[in-house]
Amino acid sequence: MVNDAKLDKGLLLILRIGAFLCFAGWTWAHLYWQGPYGAILWHDSMYELASNLGVSWEEFVGTGANDGFVQKGLSVIGWLYLACTILCLTIRKQSQLQMMGLLAGGGLLVILSYAKYLGAQQQLPMFVEHGGQMLMPVVLVLALRLGVRHRLTVAAAMAATITTFIGHGAYALGLWPTPPNFFGMITVILGVEYGTAKAILHMAGLFDIIVCLGILIPRIRRSLMLYAAIWGLLTALARPVAGMSWDLNYWGADQFLHEALLRAPHCLIPLYLFVLWKQRDEVSAKDRTQLPSLAPTGVPTTARSV
Repeated sequence: MVNDAKLDKGLLLILRIGAFLCFAGWTWAHLYWQGPYGAILWHDSMYELASNLGVSWEEFVGTGANDGFVQKGLSVIGWLYLACTILCLTIRKQSQLQMMGLLAGGGLLVILSYAKYLGAQQQLPMFVEHGGQMLMPVVLVLALRLGVRHRLTVAAAMAATITTFIGHGAYALGLWPTPPNFFGMITVILGVEYGTAKAILHMAGLFDIIVCLGILIPRIRRSLMLYAAIWGLLTALARPVAGMSWDLNYWGADQFLHEALLRAPHCLIPLYLFVLWKQRDEVSAKDRTQLPSLAPTGVPTTARSV
């Protein structure tokens, strides 16, 4: 029982860290740069909204930093992300208010992912691949509320993993136009030509699909989650590794490091599933070995030897 309680704390810590890093990365993106809301903001409907509010377009969008309704609104969103970042470490199962706040943060991630989907000309994988990030707060709240082993917690973590990897896989296999930065990262890191990079992407995309299907098969899902955790870590780190340089200010850390942080759920949610299922499999195997074997007469061998 002591070991189970310690393991549960470890599993919860994995989920806390995943949510914390995700929100921390997006906090930096909002406060230091700007949220990816261009496809939503620079739309005719926003001009109509400004007209209905009785303000000019310049007053609505602003003419410089931190002025106008839009600029001030984006700043507020950044501080909300910071609040969610702190919540990931302080939230307790007894506080429904904190849980509601973290779920609201998940709603912010949904809006952000929808904005990126619009910015990518409504390519479905762009929205789907953010499933791990959108569901990360939900998984953490479920783990706190119901337990890290509860079937709903596990189901949400599985859904987060499937959506992330199927979105990546669709891009890597070329089912939708593969983002140029996919090729760029492989070319820069591995030093290969375009044809080789394309072959590597197709292989990675195939494994992405295998992960999405194999997660439903108990015999192989544990091994696949270990692969998914390692691959999620490598693809997250690929951003700063490919982008950072000694020639850039701050070595480019301010531009690329948060790109790895916000992708932490792509690694840590599969890691949570791997650790959980590994412990379950070990307990099941131990229980099977401890069952008394039966002699041909139906009498346990331990009883006959006494």
